[in-house]
Amino acid sequence: MIRLDDLGIFVRSAALGSFTAAAHEADLLPGQAAEAVKRLERELDVRLFARTTRSLRLTAEGEQYLPSALIALEALRHGRDNLRQESAQLSGTLQVAAPSDLGRNVLLPWLTAFRREHPQLNLRLFLSDQIADLFRDPVDIAIRYGLNADANYIALPLAPWNRKVLVASPEYLARQGTVQAPGDLLEHQCLLYMQQGRVYDKWQLGTQTVQVRGALLCDDADIARRWAVAGEGITYKSWLDVSDDVLAGRLVVLMQDHPGPAMPLSLVCPHRKQLSPAVRHLHAWLSSRFAELERD
Repeated sequence: MIRLDDLGIFVRSAALGSFTAAAHEADLLPGQAAEAVKRLERELDVRLFARTTRSLRLTAEGEQYLPSALIALEALRHGRDNLRQESAQLSGTLQVAAPSDLGRNVLLPWLTAFRREHPQLNLRLFLSDQIADLFRDPVDIAIRYGLNADANYIALPLAPWNRKVLVASPEYLARQGTVQAPGDLLEHQCLLYMQQGRVYDKWQLGTQTVQVRGALLCDDADIARRWAVAGEGITYKSWLDVSDDVLAGRLVVLMQDHPGPAMPLSLVCPHRKQLSPAVRHLHAWLSSRFAELERD
């Protein structure tokens, strides 16, 4: 029988990339966290993590199982919260930081609907491609791409399956031709944007990294997506940022045999004491919608 505590340790180890960090968070010894995951692996008869002396990463089976574990834990938390009648009493101010493209085009309608269900809650949304400093900036939580390498933060997974994709419009491809190999990008107009104050021009495709160039550059990653839709070139974005355009036929995914790196999405806050009812409910709300997006 699967233990709920073991399931929780598995989820936190995946988010933090470390048994030691997950154990510290749960007030356990590192060996106890590792043993919890081993018990879960025995129950499922699969290996969830690939372990080395220097790294810990999910196996393909672990990535497949993680969304189900999240849904199970969130369902239990939701039931507990309903018993406490917290859902009807959310109040105060919740300040949320998010990436510009994802915030405008995916999160904005979801956050608006969440606020509509909780009229006593004030919501402040800060959109930027700069990473918010949760200890200095006036925000409570952040929606953040990438693995959480800092164990000082609490990271609650939202879309662990997300990754980078290479995209262009059908019009651009008809005019300039498609891309067959990573090196072909050097012959194309690549649409660039800034990340943490630097030009994001080194694109990893499969096992290769290509330093691309282009005449168009913006400090807002949403503009690169819009340029791509307008047929101005090729860009390299999170699947979550471009999925609507791909499904609508405005963009085409290129070189799927050279997959981009994983770009898991998480809800991040400085420490567990800030997991207020509003934060927990927002995480459950967003998790269910990202799960729907994955199924679609």
